[in-house]
This record gives sequence, C-alpha cells and structure tokens, in this order.
Amino acid sequence: MDAALNAPRYWDDYEVGQKYRLGSTNFTEQEIVDFAQLYDPQDFHLDASAAKASLFGGLIASGWQVCAKLMRLFVDNYLDKRTALGSPGVDEIRWLRPVRPGDTLTAWVECAAKIPSKSKPELGIVHETWHAVNQKGELVMTARGINMIRRRPA
Repeated sequence: MDAALNAPRYWDDYEVGQKYRLGSTNFTEQEIVDFAQLYDPQDFHLDASAAKASLFGGLIASGWQVCAKLMRLFVDNYLDKRTALGSPGVDEIRWLRPVRPGDTLTAWVECAAKIPSKSKPELGIVHETWHAVNQKGELVMTARGINMIRRRPA
C-alpha cells in the first residue's frame, strides 16, 4: 500500500483479524554471505561447503537477515508513516524453516489485538502477528510485535 495515495490509517481503523500483505522478497547466495560476514558469521551462513556438513545440509540465511528484509517490506508496504509512532518491541520471533539461496518469501501481518493507551490518549497500541512463507507455501517465520499508532484526531 502506498500510504501517500490513501487517507491516513489511524489506530481506530485497525480491525482485529484483518490481514495486510507485505509483499515478497528474494534471497541470493551472495546476499546471504554478505549479510553473514557483517552480522552473523556462522559457517552455515558463510561457506557453502562447510554448510553442507552442518545440521542444515547447505547454506542458509541468518534469521536476522530474514527479519531485516521483512522489516523493509513492513516499512515500504504497510506502515503508514503519518500515523506510526514506533514500537516498544517484539515479543517473539520464530524461525521455523531455513531460508536458502533462491528462496522467495511472501509475508503478511495480522492485527491480533488493539488497545487504547491509558497514559497517552492520542495513541493506541496494535499487537501484530507476522507470517512469512517460502515459494512452496511453507511457513518459515512468525513474529509477534507491537506498534504504537496515532489515534484519529477528535
């Protein structure tokens, strides 16, 4: 969604159970290795030969890389920059299947709950559940996060 072309999405507009498509992202071998060299230098992320002997049987993306790429989709295709006020954190991340070179992940976020702020009446809290599947339709990652969203002005 290009938020600039639509009316702002306030906390009041979120509906529990509503799903928002984040889009898709691909993973290349070089991208996996480059990320691992900088942030997660474990052999099964860095070296295809060493990765073959690992528990994973081949090169895989760092779970943190998966999170980073999904965050990019979240910001580009979901977050309304006019009303989003940040996040106090993520409650849970689960990496359920390895992400390998050549994989394409498709992700969506679901509004799991919404709560008005008790201390700041101008904002509300949205609890979200993230899902990402690979090109085979296999669930590879889930996460539960929290966002602070501006409420509709009176």
